[in-house]
Amino acid sequence: MIYVENKDLVIPGQVLADDEYYSGRGTFKENGKVCSSLMGLVSLRNKKIRVIPLKSKYVPKKGDVVIGKINDVRFSMWDVDINSPYSGILPAFEVFGREKKELNKVYDVGDVLFLRVVDVDEIKKAKLGLKGRGMGKFKGGIIVDIAPTKVPRLIGKKGSMINMIKDKTNCKIVVGQNGLVWVKGDEDMEQLTKDVIHLIEAEAHTSGLTNKIKNKLYLAIDGEIPPEEVPEEEEEFVLEKPKLQNFKEELEQEEREAEEIKNEKEDKPNIAEVIEELKRKTKKDNTLSYGDNSNNSFILNNK
Repeated sequence: MIYVENKDLVIPGQVLADDEYYSGRGTFKENGKVCSSLMGLVSLRNKKIRVIPLKSKYVPKKGDVVIGKINDVRFSMWDVDINSPYSGILPAFEVFGREKKELNKVYDVGDVLFLRVVDVDEIKKAKLGLKGRGMGKFKGGIIVDIAPTKVPRLIGKKGSMINMIKDKTNCKIVVGQNGLVWVKGDEDMEQLTKDVIHLIEAEAHTSGLTNKIKNKLYLAIDGEIPPEEVPEEEEEFVLEKPKLQNFKEELEQEEREAEEIKNEKEDKPNIAEVIEELKRKTKKDNTLSYGDNSNNSFILNNK
């Protein structure tokens, strides 16, 4: 027998179901009953019952992609804040192999990076690396902090939610599994995106959220709500790996385009200089022509 419904708010020790149900994450069994071990939302799937915490800190796991901020530069590594009670380190050899360089000239305190968790030791200290698509240092933008458990809701089914926000605001967005989100765009669009992300975090457990976010975006940007609503399917709160977005290539492309525009302006010919060059060339050609005719007459007369 089940005593709660999907997405019900429960407290520690609350009885959720009888023994016929399987105990999942956030629950425990006692005297043939499945009970909640924390405050959170019920997640039911077949006969398995779980409780998703309302608030939680990120616990690093090998293979995760995260956003981190450089806290300190040491002799052979960087200390990185990964929004977790557990520390993160980026060894120098993960960045430039056996080469010897001054670390603070590569990444310095305050720099924000997109990283991968390479390994986690027995005390949960995370070793980080930069090998992978799009990994590296962010340039500009803002960082938005949300609960790691709400990351899947922000991304949406097959990226539906995050892509809708990106398309409407024209912002670049990169989501880390540790609950940090990088946003870059026009200043007003960055703020709107931040507000929308926090709204998703606050109402992740509610139904019809996709349409609510869509209406908020259209009302803020276009001044009116779209006539058609998109039907929304219920989604599981499972912390899956976000799809990697190669922001690094996009930023490099922007820099290349700006450089090309600059070069085009520099290479644009000056009309006055072109005219003067044509005059000099015409005068030179006429001089050569006269000399050739004179020489030819001399040869003919001597024959």
